[in-house]
Amino acid sequence: MSLQPGDAAPLFTATAVGGRFGEGQKVTLGDFSGHTLVLYFYPKDNTPGCTTQACALRDALPTWDLNAEIFGVSPDSAASHRKFINKYQLPFPLLVDEDKSVVNAYGVWVQKTFMGVKHMGTERTTFVIGPNGKIKTVLRKVKASEHLEQLRAVL
Repeated sequence: MSLQPGDAAPLFTATAVGGRFGEGQKVTLGDFSGHTLVLYFYPKDNTPGCTTQACALRDALPTWDLNAEIFGVSPDSAASHRKFINKYQLPFPLLVDEDKSVVNAYGVWVQKTFMGVKHMGTERTTFVIGPNGKIKTVLRKVKASEHLEQLRAVL
């Protein structure tokens, strides 16, 4: 069963790297109670689509009164996230999910097919979680180049 608007957001604990969290700090969903939270799930640091998606957000943030906390989430390591953040000067934090507990909780660790080969991977999906801890919006299978405009439309 996939998560829908109105559902309680799954609880998580993960290490946030970058932004105000620097080299890494543990965060939980409860840390953001009373605030809007955007979790955008992406497959892998430093890949073309993921870079396009992250850099579009980076470029939009200075002129966008977002009024939400934003985190990218992938199964990459803290070291990989630091390199990605430094290389592209990303101003927002990324959550480390090496054990895939967050991608599984949010139902975005799925079977994918690339060039006829099936494998497990992260579906590019964004969840907007309201101040009450309930999911407000789900953007599923977004295209990296269209993510920013879809997110702007719902925030």
